[in-house]
Amino acid sequence: MIPATSQSSASSEEAVQADVQAYARLYGEPVFDLPQDLYIPPDALEVFLDSFEGPLDLLLYLIRRQNFDVLDIPMAALTRQYLTYVEEIRQRNLELAAEYLLMAAMLIDIKSRMLLPVPVNEETGEEEDPRAELVRRLLVYEQMKQAAAELDKLPRVGRDFEVGHVLMDLEVVERLPEVRVEDLAAAWQSILRRARLNAHHQITREQLSVREHMSLILRELSQVRFMEFTDLFMIRVHLSEPVAVIVVHFIAMLELVKESLLDLTQAQAYAPIYVRLPQRSHEA
Repeated sequence: MIPATSQSSASSEEAVQADVQAYARLYGEPVFDLPQDLYIPPDALEVFLDSFEGPLDLLLYLIRRQNFDVLDIPMAALTRQYLTYVEEIRQRNLELAAEYLLMAAMLIDIKSRMLLPVPVNEETGEEEDPRAELVRRLLVYEQMKQAAAELDKLPRVGRDFEVGHVLMDLEVVERLPEVRVEDLAAAWQSILRRARLNAHHQITREQLSVREHMSLILRELSQVRFMEFTDLFMIRVHLSEPVAVIVVHFIAMLELVKESLLDLTQAQAYAPIYVRLPQRSHEA
């Protein structure tokens, strides 16, 4: 009887030997003979060492490989190398070569214009370079290509790293805030401050008559020969009349003086001022 370990080692050696002799594996099974009707298209065996993203990419590659100055491109050498590459891709894929042929026509046009006298710009007075537009497009393309390369260096999800996801069964407990006595006192003080700011002050209008006070002054002076100026108003002060009443009382006195119904007399400077009715009125 053969041990189990010997049988497993023999089967593994047979599997390795089968993989060595087989051409390939189809659905996990080794294939030892090639099919008679197997067809391999010629294009499948072609290898492109250099691949470009467009005509500008090819031009920039040729300029950098030959160490040409972008601001002073030798159009003859560049056009010759460019046309050699375009001829190769035209023989293999005509649709792919259409865009490159358009750039080839542009290069030939620039080369032919450089053989003619260079026109002068009327505004600046400088000679117009036929290569200026091509140089501008190449510089912009090179900047965009470098920016794309810098962005490609940045780490990306799925290429450089994976985002980890962790499922956690957590029980969320609601935590109420802790309120202290100091917090309540501060909140109450804030409410009181806002209440004081929103308090309303109502002003009432008091109806005061100057004519009425004029009659009061005449009635008071009709009982005496004269009265000291301050005594005329102290009567109102003793009655606890508001300031507005005293002011109206003073205005009433001035109106009486203006209408010559009241006299103000003073014996000398800084002497007391006396109020009295006119002499003619008093005698009458």
